[in-house]
Amino acid sequence: MTIQNLITILDEWAPPAYAEDFDNVGLLVGDVKKECLGALITLDCTEDVMEEAIHKKCNLIISFHPIVFSGLKKITGKNYVERVVIKAIQNDIAILALHTRLDNHPKGVNHALCSQLELTNSQILIPKKGSLKKLSTYVPKINVPKVLAALHQEGAGAVGNYSNCSFTSEGRGQFKGNDQSNPYLGDINNETSVEEVKIEVVFESYLEKIIQNTLQKVHPYETAAFEIFSLDNTNLEVGMGRIGTLKEPMEEKDFLSFVKKKLSTELIRHSPLISKKIKKVAVLGGSGSFAIEEAKKQGANAFITSDLKYHQFYLGENSLFLVDVGHYESEHFTKKMIYDYLTKKMPNFAFVLSSIKTNPVNYF
Repeated sequence: MTIQNLITILDEWAPPAYAEDFDNVGLLVGDVKKECLGALITLDCTEDVMEEAIHKKCNLIISFHPIVFSGLKKITGKNYVERVVIKAIQNDIAILALHTRLDNHPKGVNHALCSQLELTNSQILIPKKGSLKKLSTYVPKINVPKVLAALHQEGAGAVGNYSNCSFTSEGRGQFKGNDQSNPYLGDINNETSVEEVKIEVVFESYLEKIIQNTLQKVHPYETAAFEIFSLDNTNLEVGMGRIGTLKEPMEEKDFLSFVKKKLSTELIRHSPLISKKIKKVAVLGGSGSFAIEEAKKQGANAFITSDLKYHQFYLGENSLFLVDVGHYESEHFTKKMIYDYLTKKMPNFAFVLSSIKTNPVNYF
């Protein structure tokens, strides 16, 4: 098992295309060709976590948050980020981060947060733009079932709760091959007109290379004619935050007690009580102030997130109850989610769940 093997598995689960443009995800330190002897899974890659990896003989750390977020101009050990990188290189330990690849994941951080809070019928709060594409290609009528089956097998035509979706329209294609051609239908140097079917399928952008390669393999023509378009449609299955409903409405103070228990947090900051029952709840793990207006727009009674600033607590404006549970508290279960996925995927490999609590915030 090489580090690249693990990267491939993680890329299939949480595609790099799910990450936000500002983020720094993937392999941050290390050599993809190295054999992976064991992987330590953590929320943050701190100095203590690095020592734990050394002690437990893990030469890969899979972290939710990236230890290197912005560029490093010098690596002199003057701060904890530089010291972690130096120690990783000295001990031949690779570091990989997932971060917003799991924030935007349909079964990622915010889905897990909804599960912790027992929210039902949850949906994406802010769908990710620019993550859908459409393939159009032209196939002889007799070959349509085979081509569609191959494209569907690779994920094309999956829309929400539906799979194997496509649109077809019939027409005639015309072509003329030269002396070097090897036409599937017709003869060299003769114009050929064929009954063809136009196939159209939508797919997630991260699948583009796979879809294109599959089409080339299964298409009967020597040269397949196709077009791939980027769609303006938002992808309702991928994006930041989620919004769902509680099983039963709660008074605000009861809701705060419920959240405190479910998320194992010692302290909750919140906007003023507005004397309204809480039923519809929006969530966004990590720093989520940017989603306040969207939560209001979608009719949430409460919005659970973290890192709200003083003036942002005014933005609820007596219509949205803002609840700041703490950054670590809103994401601490994420490392268990990564661990559970990988151990189920590869039950015989040495995955280790970090025992280090990496929350830098303490309460007195």
